Amino acid sequence: MKKTVFVRTFGCSANINNSELMAGLLEKAGFEIIDSVKKADCVVVNTCVVKGPTENKVISEIKKIPKTKRLVVAGCMPLAEKGLLKELVPDASLIGCNVKDVVEAVKGSKRVEIFRRQIKLGLPKQNKSKLTGIIQISEGCNGDCAYCIVKLAKGKLVSYPQKKIVEEVENSVKAGRREIWLTSQDCAAYGSGLAGLMKKVCSVRGDFKVRVGMMNPNNVLLILDELIDAYKDDKVFKFLHLPVQSGNDEILRKMNRGYRAEDFRKVISVFRKNIPDITISTDIIAGFPGETEKQFMDSLKLVKEVKPDVLNISRFWPRPGTKAAKMPGQVNGRVTKERSKILTRIFEKAALKKNRAWVKWRGQVLIDEKGKKGVVGRNFAYRPVVLAEPGPIGRKALVEVFDVTPHYFLAKKIALCDDII
Repeated sequence: MKKTVFVRTFGCSANINNSELMAGLLEKAGFEIIDSVKKADCVVVNTCVVKGPTENKVISEIKKIPKTKRLVVAGCMPLAEKGLLKELVPDASLIGCNVKDVVEAVKGSKRVEIFRRQIKLGLPKQNKSKLTGIIQISEGCNGDCAYCIVKLAKGKLVSYPQKKIVEEVENSVKAGRREIWLTSQDCAAYGSGLAGLMKKVCSVRGDFKVRVGMMNPNNVLLILDELIDAYKDDKVFKFLHLPVQSGNDEILRKMNRGYRAEDFRKVISVFRKNIPDITISTDIIAGFPGETEKQFMDSLKLVKEVKPDVLNISRFWPRPGTKAAKMPGQVNGRVTKERSKILTRIFEKAALKKNRAWVKWRGQVLIDEKGKKGVVGRNFAYRPVVLAEPGPIGRKALVEVFDVTPHYFLAKKIALCDDII
């Protein structure tokens, strides 16, 4: 009888991909991947520690795992908070973000600690989604943000070979993936040039769309013109995730972000001039150490001015081992909570008003998931479009938007179709 393994995942798209790869490697090694902790011989917990609440969820999950199970802890926690894990689960094997080592950790009878870096391409994979292929183009980061604990786990930037990435895209498209997600901690920092990589990826034959992951403003500025040119390809979702984190230059300097608020404004302005309907997604941290009321107002002003289509708001959480955790002027939790609420209200009011321009929009969407209120499709700008009528996942539909919320559109399906979006 095959030994069974349950893989539990927390965190970003790279972590989801790491779990897909670990499951594929384990399956190839003769293990059975199942969806039950209770029935599993071994449990692999792929961890995330980017925020305090997420880490608390991970710890709570680990505590629930019976001590009779073989436990392997992967992801960012083993390197970023090794001491905590040794105290919490002293018998667990630790492998960090090293997917190839999962087989040794699961198969062995003794506790192991393996921390190696590997290129995560060309490996067996159990895709979570039949439609989406997540492809990591690099690992690590050349930045040194004062608040970031992930750097402690993933280290300096290592970019993967362009040829191997393109081969991975080809294999994903052949396997029926309709969305290709290029992901890393900072896609704009990709070593041999992100724009060139995007063009190579888009030259792959097949009916698919490309979503480019998060990019930091300072690195985008270095490749702005060629990046916009690459974004104009019909295969690229018109979606830009550009975290600003604060609208105040002094706070950005304390964060060690390497750009000014005006640099962020410039990138957004140039993108919108060249690609008017592009979806802009950004991130803001509320209550960074020393942030005054006036400095917070600069973030509010930025949101009102730029009017991002997606806003990810994080209350500041001091992460162990980071510079920000030791900074003076730690902001009271009640204040960070109130500031995040204010940001949410300002954003949602502006987003709702802006989204009303999409009412009566007609166009094609790729139906890619089931939501609480119906199936969800994505249009050319990666905007979520909810269809109340049942629709087959993986098909394209011609739709018309009849209502909007700050976060998604509501549309009626006119017809199913197979034309390219």
